[in-house]
Amino acid sequence: MAGKRVTSFDLIVYSIVTMISVLCILPFIYVISVSLTDSSVYVPFKFYFFPEKLSFRTYSYILGKPDFIYALRSTLFITIVGTVLNIIVTFTFAYGLTKKDLPMRKFFMALVMFALLFNSGIIPNYWLVKSMGLINSYWSIILPLLTDAWSIVIARSFLQNLPSEIEESAMIDGCSYIQAFSRIVVPLSMAAIASLTLFFAVGHWNVYFKPLMYLTDYKKRTLQVYVKMLLVDSITQEGNQAIGGQDDMAPPSETLRMATVVLAMIPILCVYPFVQKYFMKGVMLGSVKG
Repeated sequence: MAGKRVTSFDLIVYSIVTMISVLCILPFIYVISVSLTDSSVYVPFKFYFFPEKLSFRTYSYILGKPDFIYALRSTLFITIVGTVLNIIVTFTFAYGLTKKDLPMRKFFMALVMFALLFNSGIIPNYWLVKSMGLINSYWSIILPLLTDAWSIVIARSFLQNLPSEIEESAMIDGCSYIQAFSRIVVPLSMAAIASLTLFFAVGHWNVYFKPLMYLTDYKKRTLQVYVKMLLVDSITQEGNQAIGGQDDMAPPSETLRMATVVLAMIPILCVYPFVQKYFMKGVMLGSVKG
């Protein structure tokens, strides 16, 4: 079978896509190259495709700082605990909405649709968190983000596409709703669970404004707040303390910032390959009702 003929339009499209891809990749190349450049040969504001002299001293310096460890620990706790609770709450709620005999089912569905269109805003959220006594607690980040309307709609749509006969057979064999959900529905929903796990994990890992607003303890700040402090506030007293202050052994501040950005990206990038094979399947099955 002859290959497809490449037209002029195809060449134009490929060229545009290639240019956009290069423009997206170049900043990552620059960040990684600067972070790996030895301080003895580093020149500010010079573009590096490859480090002139490879060195991991900046990474060793950052990983040895307690401030970075505190931020990484806070972010890992919020991401892991928050994502697990997100999946549990989202899929149990969505599973209940698929049952036509659920009391007040239409009312709960109306609440989901309302939340899909409207939100309470910053000030009511802050007063709610404060009234619950969650200020300066990790739970101030996790509990308000237990689920969201969009995720519930996606999960419900996916669960409705599962063969109902399988669950009915389990019920005939004596399973309760809880047993059918844990033993039948969950194993069949791994594609959707993996997809939403990625969404939730990325959201928790990148959360910035809520920790900045709710977490007042210096040791509880998240990694994104720490990175922001290095990138924007490094000229302040707190920023100078975070990047080493008067430490003569500290690498240049620019290499410190770039290395911190890379360290902030690596963990969440490592998660993606494990859920990639489920990602497209989960999103597509959840978006089409058959």
